[in-house]
Amino acid sequence: MTACHLVPIGRVVHTADGPLMEIEPAYREGLVGLDAFRWIVVHWFAHRAERPSATPLVLPAPYRGAPDRLGVFATRSPLRPNPLCMTVAALAGVDVAAGAIRLGWIDCDDGTPILDIKPYQPSFDRVENPEPPAWCACWPRSVETSGAFDWASVFPD
Repeated sequence: MTACHLVPIGRVVHTADGPLMEIEPAYREGLVGLDAFRWIVVHWFAHRAERPSATPLVLPAPYRGAPDRLGVFATRSPLRPNPLCMTVAALAGVDVAAGAIRLGWIDCDDGTPILDIKPYQPSFDRVENPEPPAWCACWPRSVETSGAFDWASVFPD
């Protein structure tokens, strides 16, 4: 098996004005043209996720209404062999020279390492009829509507 070495290109910073990503100087030129997009896909490393010596591959139901047990790959749990995460985020602004990317929202902690950024492109990233399992079919159908959804109703106490 080939070794895999990932290099963070920046980090998330939560400010009073909202979240932003600070991109390392060596990668800032790669931001040219990103401001033409309204949405981006951010790949990040869940650096604060619990890392048990043996990652459980089957978890007790992490969502109400889900089967009693789900494989880790059927969840969005950060408890996984490689805690790699992805968020589709609204792009609020890009300052290439400063290496600053303003976001509408992102679901990770302050200081989270950013591994990659891609423009959200509906031709590749959108599935028109995703057909989720019945237990999560009532969840929002888009990022835009998920902010008003009662997510507390989804997770067990």
